[in-house]
This record gives sequence, C-alpha cells and structure tokens, in this order.
Amino acid sequence: MNKRLFICIAAAITIFLSCSKQGFLDQTQSSELNEQVVFSDSAYTINFLSGIYSEIGFVSWPKRFGGGGLDASTDEAEGAGLGTINTFIQFATGTVNSNMITKDAWTTSYTNIRRANIMLKNLPGAKFGENIKIRSKAETRFLRAYYYFILLEHYGGVPLVGDSVFQASSAIPSVRNTFAECVDYIAEECDAAAEDLPWNHSGENYGRITKAACYGLKSRLLLYAASPLYNGQGITAEGPLQAVVAYPNEDKGRWERAEQAAEQVMESGIYALHQGDNSEAGYGFYQVFQLRKNAEYLLARMQNTNRDLEGIWNPPTFGVSNSGAYPYLETVDAFGMKNGLPIDDPNSGYDPKQPYKDRDPRFANTITRDQSLVFHRDGLAKRPVNIYIDKTNSNNVTSGQDAIYKGTPTGYYTYKMVNRDVAADWFNTVTPRCMPIIRYAEILLNYAEARNEYLAMPDQKVYQAVEDIRKRAGLSPYALTPGLSQQEMRKIIWNERQKELAFEGHRFFDVRRWKIAENMENRQLHGTEPVRISGETKYSTINVRKRVFDKRMYLWPIPQSEVAKSADLLQNPGY
Repeated sequence: MNKRLFICIAAAITIFLSCSKQGFLDQTQSSELNEQVVFSDSAYTINFLSGIYSEIGFVSWPKRFGGGGLDASTDEAEGAGLGTINTFIQFATGTVNSNMITKDAWTTSYTNIRRANIMLKNLPGAKFGENIKIRSKAETRFLRAYYYFILLEHYGGVPLVGDSVFQASSAIPSVRNTFAECVDYIAEECDAAAEDLPWNHSGENYGRITKAACYGLKSRLLLYAASPLYNGQGITAEGPLQAVVAYPNEDKGRWERAEQAAEQVMESGIYALHQGDNSEAGYGFYQVFQLRKNAEYLLARMQNTNRDLEGIWNPPTFGVSNSGAYPYLETVDAFGMKNGLPIDDPNSGYDPKQPYKDRDPRFANTITRDQSLVFHRDGLAKRPVNIYIDKTNSNNVTSGQDAIYKGTPTGYYTYKMVNRDVAADWFNTVTPRCMPIIRYAEILLNYAEARNEYLAMPDQKVYQAVEDIRKRAGLSPYALTPGLSQQEMRKIIWNERQKELAFEGHRFFDVRRWKIAENMENRQLHGTEPVRISGETKYSTINVRKRVFDKRMYLWPIPQSEVAKSADLLQNPGY
C-alpha cells in the first residue's frame, strides 16, 4: 500500500469513528464510503468491534466522577476532592438535577448501541469466514444488550431503536419504551447471543463474550426486574411514566425467572468460586482479583498490565496522588467477625477496644484501617499505615500524612482488589488484574436472593449458595443457623452482597432496587478517629456526612440537553 493511500484510509477511519462518538439524539452520520473502507478489511472490522468492547466497565470505575464513583454516590464511601460540584456530590447532598449530572450513562451507551448497529448492518459483507461472522454477530448483540441494561438501571425504560442506524435526515425515535419492553428485549438478545457463543474462551480469545456472560447479564437483569423498585412499586403510581419506570403490577413469578437465569450459569459446571490455597483464611477472595484468568469471571474489562487501583486507593505516603473514595464506618461495620456473627451480636466476641481483631477475612482485603500492613514505596518491607493522631506527648500532638483529617476524612482507605505487592509508584511493578463486571460470586447471591424471595421459607439450595460464599470468605464456622425465616435470610443475603461485592459498583443499585435508599442514604454517616495516648489507641466515632436522599433519586434524570431535543422524551418523575 502506498503512503498516500494509507493516509486516505486512515483519515476515513478517523472521521468514521469520530462521527459515531456523538450523543444518540444528536443527528449523526457516517458516509457510505467510510463504512466501505472500514468493513472491506477484516482487521479494521475486528478493530471496530473492539471499540464497542472498550467502554464496558465504565459504570463501576472508581474514578468515574473524579474523586469517586458509584461508591461515593451511595452509603459506601465518602468522595475525595469535594471542592467541586460533581455527580457524587449531588447524590450525597440530594441536589441531583438534569442540568449538571453526568451524561455518561446516556451518551456512552447510545454511542455504543449505534456502533453495534453499524457493525450488524455491515457484518454480512465482512471479509472473514462464516464462523467468525457468527461469533462477531453474537458478541455485538450481547454488547448492545449490555449497554441497554446500563440505560435501564440508570433511567428505567428508554427508547429502543432496534437495528436502525440513523442519519442526519432521519426522524430519530424518542418515545420511551416501557420497562417491560426493555427487559424483554435485553433478555431476548442475551438468549439469542448465547446460542452462538461458547461457555468460555482460551488463548487469544480469552476475554471475549461467552455464553456465561450472556446468562450472567440476564441473571442481573431479571433480579433487578423482580426487585421492589421495579416489581409493582415504582416511584410513580399514575400517568404515562408509570409503566416506563417499572412494572405497574407486582408478580412474584419474576423472582422465579431470576432464579432460573442464575441457575443457567450454575448448572454449566464450568464456573466456580476461586478458592486459592490454604495459606490463609479466605485467600481465594483476595487472589481472584489478581488473576487475569480465572474460573470466576464471567465478564471483565480486559486491560493491559496496570497499577490503576494501587494509584487510586493506597494511602498518600504509599504513592497515591489521585485518590478515590474513602469507606464509611457503616461499610466497615457491615463486616462481621470471623466466626460469621455480626459485630452487634453478643456472642460475636467483638471488642470495641480492639475493633479489628478476628474480623471477617474479607475485611482486611477490602479496607485499609489504622495499622494495616502495606508495602511502602521504598520497596523494602511492609509498614503499618499510621492513621492515628499521636497524643502520647500532649505538648506535641502530631499526625502523619496518612492520618485522619489529613489523608482520609473517614479514618479508612479502600483496599478492594489492590495487589499486596505493588506500590503505586513502582514503575517496573504492575499487575495483570482485569476489572470484574460479572463474577460467579454475584451469580450465587443472585440465585440465593431470588429463590429466597420466591419461596415462603429458604430451602437447602438457598443455604448452600450463601454458605459457599461464606466458606470461600474464610468464615469459621461458615454454616448458617438452621430454620431461618425468609426475612432473616434476606437480611443475611443483603449483608453478604454488601461485603462480597463491595466497591464493585453493586451497592448503589442494590439499595435502590431493594427500595431502602431512602433510609440508607438519608442519615448521618460516620468514620473512626484513632488517637494514640500512652501507648494505646482509642477509637472514637466521628460524624463525616449527613447524606440527603430524595425519592426521585431512585432513578437518574435524563440529561436535560437530551430532553430538550424532543417533547416525546419524557423526563423521570421529580426532575
């Protein structure tokens, strides 16, 4: 290929891709010539599909809104860099509005839906074999369904555009489909994609969409659809939006369908909780996040070797200059004791003078607290993180850079998925970690929750799913008390989700679909002030933030810039 021709093709591809990055309701176009260039070469075609892959996982990224993500937008953590008004501050203060909230869920999703439709339109003429065409079509249909699910969990029902690729002169549909229509469409697309995909991939195809990813997304979708917020208890009981934001009627059978979707993955026999070795209690929970390949991830955001999380979540003196959110004491207290009992159980053995002794092993792999041992950036050895204020000498009160009020407003740092052996500024030390989107632990918890809600009383299958999670976590004993009621088991499942899935983007949507955000996010949240006096440390509870929640915040507002384009695009209730 001569240089001039190469430059022309490169320019055409650049124009084509840049056109597809505009907002869905913006009038966009890509010329027939540009599509012809991209889809006449098999490498360009596969690269185009890779571009649709590239933005999966953006929803749960810990720096999605700057100094925090969904963790800082709910009762999980306090955001960093609070001097600016951003999305997590709006959720913390109850000031969410359609003019200032980020547009990323809307624009990123519809951009990639449009890309998927372009891909599907051009696949029949793609220059590669029929087997690759079939697989690529299935992957594309899943990705389109995945981005529709992101829209659904943020906004409720949204316009479904089918396979259409709209041009500048097109009349773009803006009437929102009902919640039921969106759920049915996404589920059907997951099923259709799964038909043409294997259960897993290996070699150079590892990380591509599988049958498990399709059924995993379907499991999450149907669990959400069966939950109180959407199952007949929507945020509006009348008007044209009633069926758009939720099912107008309650149907217990939706829990059964959610159970069956999770069971599709469980019965495959291919995916399982990663157990690790027996070097320490619950080591598998730590190790799974450090492995690029494992039998627990159904879907992950593949990425190059990295030290991303170490640079976001480690304390300042351990190399961090661009911090993420800080866990609240309420998140810390959700982690019970190693014996499986909550800290407020009189038989748990919890000692407020030694609050971190004998805790659930997942605690140490999720939260950095005062005196946690972390490798320091000098690379010599692990050092304790000094979060305390030193009042040993009352005339010279000191606190280090990592201490409460200096490094963290809550007395804690996040440690979830961080590699123990990597300090953020070791430029030659990285991890093969990929960011989980759907993993088998979620499937077990989805199954347990759905089955528990569908049955009048939890049976052995519910117990088994929850106990598998607790056993891998290193709890001893991990077995639950026999004869629990549905309400008692529900409380345990909710707690296990809060611990097991912490800082993976679940908590924000869980408290909403359970319809408890009006309690969990409408209260004073706390931190811990460790003070060292005369050789001992005293732990005091401090106020961090009085969060404010308005019921309209169960759903996000559609960006006002999009609503303004069409009177048919109805805004969510309360905005």
